[in-house]
Amino acid sequence: MPQPKVDDWLRIAEGFNVSAQFPNCLGAMDGKHIRVKKPPHSGSRFFNYKHYFSIVLMAVADSNYKFIMVDIGAYGSTADARIFSASRMGKRLRANQLAIPESRKLPGSAGSPAPFVFVADEGFALTNHVMRPFPKRGLDVRRRIYNYRLTRARRYVKCAFGILSSKWRVFLSSIQIDPENVTRVIQACVVLHNFTRIHEASSSVDLDEFPTTTVLGLDRTLHRRPGTAGIAVWELFPDYFLSPEGSLPWQRDAIRSIV
Repeated sequence: MPQPKVDDWLRIAEGFNVSAQFPNCLGAMDGKHIRVKKPPHSGSRFFNYKHYFSIVLMAVADSNYKFIMVDIGAYGSTADARIFSASRMGKRLRANQLAIPESRKLPGSAGSPAPFVFVADEGFALTNHVMRPFPKRGLDVRRRIYNYRLTRARRYVKCAFGILSSKWRVFLSSIQIDPENVTRVIQACVVLHNFTRIHEASSSVDLDEFPTTTVLGLDRTLHRRPGTAGIAVWELFPDYFLSPEGSLPWQRDAIRSIV
């Protein structure tokens, strides 16, 4: 698939800013284990921590659940961070060859410019262009909100994997062919997945479904997924936002009136 240019990265970042309120985000990154038949004479190279044999699909997805960059074929026993580091996209990222836009200030911030980043889970290393959550111990409210925002941005790659598996049902069971052909099958499914995300009318997202109201500098965007209710930030941390430490009396009344 073609490598995004600067304008493409900016468009992707705008999508994450609108849908997940995570600015300067170029994509959500994660790995998916594709179950395969044990290749002969492979030892434990394909045996993963989930206790089955697999090939890893390492991918970066945008806010429309479309794959931007992929690396296919790593052994299931290899950790995600190591796969990404050894992949072509990881090497190009370290060599500044991905045409990543110049750093810019975050919306509403008067501080120094912030770099554009990919969001990932705790399994990846923290770098200038890869952001991961804070450790879960000893979190204050600001860090908990940050982790919530990052996780909401990161879920797009998880959902992309889910859409891929549900649409191309070869992924629902062990693929009974040799690893080289498994890689070709995954490549074909990834390309077809992107094609359907672009051309299917049902794949379009109406951003008007997500109303935003600003209170105390925090947005109240409701991010609905099928079968779930919208969640506002203060619905996650009501004890803080409805306490004297979190707001003044008139502010608490304002919050209660809209929650």
